[in-house]
Amino acid sequence: MSWRRVTLVALHVFRESVRDRVLYAIAAFAVAIVAASILIGQITAGQDVKIIKDIGLATIELAGIAMSVFVGIGLVSREIERRSIFALLAKPLPRAEFVVGKYLGLVLTIVVNIAAMTVALYLMLAFLDWRASPDQRLGWDTAATDPRLLVAVGLITVEMALLTAVALFFSTFSSSALLSLMFTLGLFVAGFFGDDLRHFGDIIEVAPMVGAFVSALGWVLPAFSAFDVKAQVVHGIPVPPGFVVWTIAYGGAYIVGLLAASIALFSRREFQ
Repeated sequence: MSWRRVTLVALHVFRESVRDRVLYAIAAFAVAIVAASILIGQITAGQDVKIIKDIGLATIELAGIAMSVFVGIGLVSREIERRSIFALLAKPLPRAEFVVGKYLGLVLTIVVNIAAMTVALYLMLAFLDWRASPDQRLGWDTAATDPRLLVAVGLITVEMALLTAVALFFSTFSSSALLSLMFTLGLFVAGFFGDDLRHFGDIIEVAPMVGAFVSALGWVLPAFSAFDVKAQVVHGIPVPPGFVVWTIAYGGAYIVGLLAASIALFSRREFQ
């Protein structure tokens, strides 16, 4: 695999994505919501910092989901619809490099957008900290500009990288953007409730075979809920470093597996 060609594809995707009006709309909406959280935070006296952190991190995650899904499902299907896939594949560009380059380009776009929203959130928290009185600061669970917020943002970023790999996987074998969207969102929701699926037989009384099947499904699906540490960070509950490292490795393993499956499917696909 030539990483030079992969990098060229990734940079092309990045430049194309940053010109996409959908991304600008999502990012602008997210920044607006984060900004509005300052006003919302004034409703509950003494809890404004906590509310701003809650809304800010949730907005960053929702914006990341929108970017990963709506742009990710079009990484391959858009090339097919435009018929530009034939010109790309006619070049000395292996399909594996095409898939990996597309993926890395979108992940780079998402990382840049998440970083911009994180900076906006920290600026607003710094402004709130600057105008707060010492008595107000004593009532906060953590400092306004608590660097541990970056732990939550980092895991959100890994979660979005995994969701992008899922969207890319479905787009490699489905020519329908709608089907890819449904499959991606369905898997994300199922993966988010993976813990309930793994204990489905204990929660609901069903036939043993059904319970075993649903439980196995819960273990196979990526556990997106594992990346959600927003509540712990906002309330000042320590997140063990070992958990962070394990979760990143877990996400990385799934990403590698999904990319390998995407390459295998795309390599066997015929275009007419």
